[in-house]
Amino acid sequence: MKKYTLLMFLLGLAFYASAQTESDYNQHEIKLNILNTIVQGSVEIGYEYFVDRDQSIGVEYLINDRFGYNGQGNGKEYNTNSILVSYNFYFLNDYDPASLYVYPFFKYRFGDFTEPDEPFVTDMNSAMLGIGVGYKWVQRDKFAIAPYVNIARGFSQEVTDRFSAVEINAGVSIGYRF
Repeated sequence: MKKYTLLMFLLGLAFYASAQTESDYNQHEIKLNILNTIVQGSVEIGYEYFVDRDQSIGVEYLINDRFGYNGQGNGKEYNTNSILVSYNFYFLNDYDPASLYVYPFFKYRFGDFTEPDEPFVTDMNSAMLGIGVGYKWVQRDKFAIAPYVNIARGFSQEVTDRFSAVEINAGVSIGYRF
């Protein structure tokens, strides 16, 4: 139920913000990381508000978030979700609808991980700081596609004991601007 409440909040925020501003470009983008949905079965939905053409504030909700690309097979069970907040810097050319972007971010993962052999549960609640880089193509200021990669440093000793302090993630997001 919490997942749907957050999704409805994000959508409501997007529609409220669109009613408040007028500009010569679309300032809102909703997106889905389609690669991780296919590869991992996780759902990563996001929203970006463009403060200017070359900067945006992003919020993402990651459902069934896993540490890196660790699988759930052989009895391993992730019961984790995350929230990610980023500030995106786009390196735009005046007439080019594609651009490189860089984004520092803060991510908070909550939930737990269960080991298969001895029912040992790892508390996955942890804060992470990271940076990412990607490349975004935008078609007619409406549709966007962006491959990206990021790296983050976690601050939970319990998670570090089981996995690693550093996590790498990648994806391909598809988005719609309005």
